[in-house]
Amino acid sequence: MKAIIPAAGTGVRFLPLTKDMPKEMLPVVHKPTIQYVVEEAVAAGITDILIITGRGKRSIEDHFDRSLELESVLDNNGRQKELDEIMRIANMATIHYVRQKVPRGLGDAVLLARQHVGNEPFAVMLGDTINLSAVPVVKQLMDVQARMGGSVIAVEPVAREKVGDYGIIKGTQVSDRLYDIDDLVEKPSPEEAPSNLGITGTYVLSPLIFDCIERTPPGRGGEVQLTDALRLLSKEEKVYGLQFDGRRYDIGDKLGWLKTTMELALGDPDLGPPLRDHMRSLMERQG
Repeated sequence: MKAIIPAAGTGVRFLPLTKDMPKEMLPVVHKPTIQYVVEEAVAAGITDILIITGRGKRSIEDHFDRSLELESVLDNNGRQKELDEIMRIANMATIHYVRQKVPRGLGDAVLLARQHVGNEPFAVMLGDTINLSAVPVVKQLMDVQARMGGSVIAVEPVAREKVGDYGIIKGTQVSDRLYDIDDLVEKPSPEEAPSNLGITGTYVLSPLIFDCIERTPPGRGGEVQLTDALRLLSKEEKVYGLQFDGRRYDIGDKLGWLKTTMELALGDPDLGPPLRDHMRSLMERQG
């Protein structure tokens, strides 16, 4: 299975930080956000990845490429651990790139993958969402799709006051964590939301989604929403929602990025203990 990673967004909520840095390259402890996404795909057995980029995203390509000058410096200075790591990053997958020349939404970005994907199911993993789990979340979806067919999207319960930030599913529970989706609503009000299960940014989709995207009219801001295309898809074939086993970190805004960085840093065996000490001293100074 191939994976598509949309990473063409402008990162407006992070300005001025993202004026000349892709949002997906924002560091989270030891590595940029998008590296977590690529590593999840690879851990699930996916080694053919297409990243949808845009203007100003060249650093993403450079990050997953070889750097002969840096490799030479590290080798000459005996920095074998660092050399092994950058070589691992460059060689862990075959990564292709295509540009979304005009920012027309997530649906349009996914449509650009049609030629690369062909007529097989494929994964979509957002470039600003980190999943941490014993079994990669995308692998959990792949396993359901292999068993049930159709398309499978990752969902999780969200607080009532947060449903307006998500695509929300309406469906019938068919097993402990699996739902047969009847409808999807993009960013409903709490009163209009059909459930509290929000779409979290990881998908395994049937190639029929491409036809549905082409038939989806642009919405607000001229953007083609993937959720709207999934609504069409759910009328034509089975679409399931899987309440996955794991933890999702949303890097979509500054607070989410800071919370994620803090939580993962606290869990790091080297950084965690001194960081906790520093936080205690801060709290003491602030009373």
